[in-house]
Amino acid sequence: MRSYLLRRLPSALLVLCAASFLIFAILRLVPGDPATSLAGPDASPATVAAIRDRLGLDAPLVSQYARWIGSLLTGDLGPSYAIGGEVSDLIGDGLGATAELTVAALLFVIVLGTAFGILGAVSRSRWVRSAIRVTTTGALAVPPFVSGVLLVVLFAVVLGVLPPGGRVAFLDAPDLAAQYLLLPALCLALPSAAVLGRYLKDGIERALAEDYIRTATAAGVAPRRLLWRHALPNALPPVVTLLGMQTGHLLGGAVLVEAIFAWPGLGQLAEQGLQRRDYPVVQDLLLLLVAVFVVVQLLTDLVYAWLDPRIRWE
Repeated sequence: MRSYLLRRLPSALLVLCAASFLIFAILRLVPGDPATSLAGPDASPATVAAIRDRLGLDAPLVSQYARWIGSLLTGDLGPSYAIGGEVSDLIGDGLGATAELTVAALLFVIVLGTAFGILGAVSRSRWVRSAIRVTTTGALAVPPFVSGVLLVVLFAVVLGVLPPGGRVAFLDAPDLAAQYLLLPALCLALPSAAVLGRYLKDGIERALAEDYIRTATAAGVAPRRLLWRHALPNALPPVVTLLGMQTGHLLGGAVLVEAIFAWPGLGQLAEQGLQRRDYPVVQDLLLLLVAVFVVVQLLTDLVYAWLDPRIRWE
């Protein structure tokens, strides 16, 4: 397993290097200038030039990129241009909220996706299968900004059982924090749960169609034992890979969901940084998300290799 991980590390580092270059380049191509934004619409060219000099924006792009990578390697992310404060403090403040939302959504994905997949594959009721098909289709077809509004209207306005937005820390009031977390986590999880459920359903159906399953069924082995001891484990390896990919989608979707539910995470920080052309905040934040996605993919590959030893041997 260790040698397998070492073989995967170079490609992961290459992805991070390429991502850092693309993030740096794309931000400079976006219309707008941080110095002009900070100076205001009535500032003189001399004032704008002075701000550019103070921020180091008049240096060659290669020097700016090298300075940014150097700050990342030393752990000193520097100050924010427009939002104020140190970039590391700003990211640290929002990271906990985004991680909390993503982990809760991931749990919803696993629970709902597993339920959709197993019930859709083994249920003999046509109504149950139809209900699961309609639910997963709706979860995939309706975008999060629509499903989020619908959840708020139903549970916060009509029923009045859950708050419409905001966040309470778990350490302060766990029961109240769970109420604030439920709607955004469910909104974020629904599309990924639908994808996972459909993929797991197909995998279980393929496994149940194998010859050895038919032989075991003819020999009188209980259907529940066949499902949990044989069909489900054989369907898991590709599902684990899909789950790792969906984790990356959860991180990206958290930006939109945080805006809908006023969740004070990295999504709101990214939105503020983009609006104010705050290069240090946006580029550090985007690279952090890429790094998290790469780490998740590495862990996914390790779990896949553990479930399927043929991967390690190859």
